[in-house]
Amino acid sequence: MLNEIYNKRILALAADIPHGERLDAPDASATAVSKLCGSKVTVDVKLDAEGRVADYGADVKACALGQASSSIMARHVIGASAEELHEVGAAMRAMLRQGGEPPREIYGGKWKDLEVLEPVREYKARHASTLLIFDAVEEAVEAALAKKGSGTAAQTGTATSTGPAA
Repeated sequence: MLNEIYNKRILALAADIPHGERLDAPDASATAVSKLCGSKVTVDVKLDAEGRVADYGADVKACALGQASSSIMARHVIGASAEELHEVGAAMRAMLRQGGEPPREIYGGKWKDLEVLEPVREYKARHASTLLIFDAVEEAVEAALAKKGSGTAAQTGTATSTGPAA
């Protein structure tokens, strides 16, 4: 039932997204858009000398699920490495699309709050908006690393999510 995914915790997270302003001079930015629902997130990142996120800002125009996942990301992204962010994103994609476990234990339980999104796996039409923030953050961090000469991405841009993988 939809009440499971739009519970009090999800709605509270959606209503309180930290770092909700774009950065003035980011190292890189990325935008992810869901073709299915029109949700859109744009993120800015600054990296420190070790390639970890030192500052973060986002503009989130998404449904409650996209807002909730963005809120959790904003609470934990600063200090994270590209490797950590890729691992968390992969865990979320596996959780929603393949029935995997939420990323409760990785990085000392830092990302445990993401388990609140576990009921979304039953609603494939909601996967894309829930995952937008992971797509955008991973793309922005890779672009920032590439700019510094240590990443794989060539540029910032817009990722488009078409929903669940076939």
